[in-house]
Amino acid sequence: MTAALAPPTEVRHAASPGRRLAAGLAGLLLAAAFGAQATTVVYVSNADSQDISVLQLDKSGGALLPLDTVKVGGTAMPLAVSPDKRFLYASLRSQPYRVTSFAIDAASGRLTRLGESSLADSMANIDTDRSGRWLFSASYGGGRIAVNEIGKDGIVGPTRQLIETAPNAHAIHADAANRFVLATSLGGDNVSIWRFDAQLGKLTPNDPPLLAAPPKSGPRHFVWDRAQRFMYLLGEVDASLGVYAWDGQRGTLRELQRTTTLPAGFAGKPWAADLHLSPDGRFLYASERSSSTISAFRVDPATGLLQPLGQTATEKTPRGFAIDPGGAFLVVAGQESNSVSVHAIDASSGALGAPVRTAVGRNPNWVEIVDLP
Repeated sequence: MTAALAPPTEVRHAASPGRRLAAGLAGLLLAAAFGAQATTVVYVSNADSQDISVLQLDKSGGALLPLDTVKVGGTAMPLAVSPDKRFLYASLRSQPYRVTSFAIDAASGRLTRLGESSLADSMANIDTDRSGRWLFSASYGGGRIAVNEIGKDGIVGPTRQLIETAPNAHAIHADAANRFVLATSLGGDNVSIWRFDAQLGKLTPNDPPLLAAPPKSGPRHFVWDRAQRFMYLLGEVDASLGVYAWDGQRGTLRELQRTTTLPAGFAGKPWAADLHLSPDGRFLYASERSSSTISAFRVDPATGLLQPLGQTATEKTPRGFAIDPGGAFLVVAGQESNSVSVHAIDASSGALGAPVRTAVGRNPNWVEIVDLP
């Protein structure tokens, strides 16, 4: 990998409604041409244009084809997909704070608005539990986490539990067993650990209740490996990356390794954003906004430890990204470029290919990818 790539190949899409419609129809025709191959749809939230871009991933060319743009009437930021891939949830971080529930069309991936529900605060992160019955959320500005019930119709209901945390709560997710929920506090430099009652949708403090992160690291996003043996934690403030052993019976973490996502010789202010594992668990990727790069790491399958593979230049200010379920493409949103790029992933080395760019809305910040049935 290298930090100096040629400028992204740009896929331009006309702004006129007629041409947007034509592009959408072209995407649908391409989907039909794929036949039995699974159609992959990419959802990108655009905060400043207050909409969600719906795009189809062209796996033959590694490009995105626009299908639709869905207005949401608020600052669209974190997204979450239900475990069964039938629903998409969008947190709106402008007042009134709320979450919009959408049905995902199984044939086209298009979105149908189902309803809205109030949220307790401006939520920087949302996610469902493993059953899809509960929505978790974390408020950066409010320093709190919350649980909302989700109805059988996929619509999020009122807040059921609201818990004050250390400052700047940022990410919240349940483990694969649905027994524990973890939430980061960027301002408190910790990860809170909660026991989760999936029948009642209730969180109670674990023993111990907190993992202390290094001072001024600013814990932001985290992911577990598929086997639930390791957890990877990204620090926003120092761009650090911590590897932890996860005890799924006790809900505890033990640090194994600490490395960085910064390019060699970087002299600016770190500003790390997002991280994801490849579906096969062999590679881990992290975005860093100040350098506008994606760092790659090889994962040791036995120990969970990381081997740095270098950085790849990408969209300006890459806040959020996602990897397609097949592990062949990484799609990243550039907050300051108003574009998203597709990087092909080399299956053997984990290296990222040159970015192929597509314009979306203003201030794109979150990416979700779904394979349709």
